Amino acid sequence: METQLLNLMTERCPMALLLAKRAVNALSLGQKLEIHVSDSGARQDIPRYLINHGYVIEIQNDSAQSLILFVTKMQK
Repeated sequence: METQLLNLMTERCPMALLLAKRAVNALSLGQKLEIHVSDSGARQDIPRYLINHGYVIEIQNDSAQSLILFVTKMQK
């Protein structure tokens, strides 16, 4: 399966979180999504939401400029 990319570097919370929610809800089981964020609120809220809703996340890069996550949908 191809990994999709969701670039939220120009979005601020809560819009970044809403767009991330929409994207992960559209994933099929086992499908991956790469998310890029830069807003400080989104950097906290998006991983918290994903973990609380059963998604598997892998932090690819966490620097002062950006956070890059790989998200996998593992359950319905």
